[in-house]
Amino acid sequence: MKLKDKVALVTGTSPNIGGGIAEGLAAEGAALVCVDAMAANATDCANYLKSTGAQALAVTCDVTAEAEVAAAVQKACDTFGRIDVLVNNAVVFNKKGVLTMPLEDWRRQIDVILTGAFLFTKHAARSMIDRQVRGSILNIISTAGHQGEPNNIGYSTAKSGLINFTRSAAMELVKHGIRVNSLTPTATDPSESAERAQRWGRAAPDLSAVKPIFEMYRSRIPMQKLPKPSDYGRAAAFIVSTEAEMMTGTDLRIDAGAIARYWPWDPAAS
Repeated sequence: MKLKDKVALVTGTSPNIGGGIAEGLAAEGAALVCVDAMAANATDCANYLKSTGAQALAVTCDVTAEAEVAAAVQKACDTFGRIDVLVNNAVVFNKKGVLTMPLEDWRRQIDVILTGAFLFTKHAARSMIDRQVRGSILNIISTAGHQGEPNNIGYSTAKSGLINFTRSAAMELVKHGIRVNSLTPTATDPSESAERAQRWGRAAPDLSAVKPIFEMYRSRIPMQKLPKPSDYGRAAAFIVSTEAEMMTGTDLRIDAGAIARYWPWDPAAS
């Protein structure tokens, strides 16, 4: 198991991408600290992992509040003795553009994605250094952080900033034996997230309204198949493990070829 005896803290543990990553790390032997601003997301994720035999802790935390972040890191260390892996995945979604987004929405979205990653990196890295842990930090990006997407200005901007935050933090922390990388997902098949929500004891979500949207995404992606959260979980387990010990400051794309695609090419017509 890649992460046997390791402790991983994941922020944003909804049944979607964060939950898939948490399950992927636990499957490789890690104890999980499930962090979310919504208590149900943290608790349901941790309870499900414990039901599978994994060690897990739920922590409710506003990632933009430094005192809460410091307390979450301390609670993880008090419970498990250390943090070996940090995954910065907390996010706020809204589909607003530069002409329509209120300033308070812009600030909140930038704050959760960028400030949240900054604060958790700061406090988790300090805990790793204090305990002489050669740790690994993983920031979750998006294809929207690599490309220009209209009417998604805050999300695209923050995710793009997180790419260079990854590089800069990697260069600063390398002398401490801490690796910092990023992982880029893309539009994600919602069916697995729905199934995960049910496994966690929640009502099955109605996907009928979003199915046409995701079918459009699927038809335009080179592999003609959308990734699932479990695909990101397996990739995350690899990049934070010693199997990737020579990788730092790197972005790993699990995007079915989305960013590599030449813009006029229509994969569905091939």
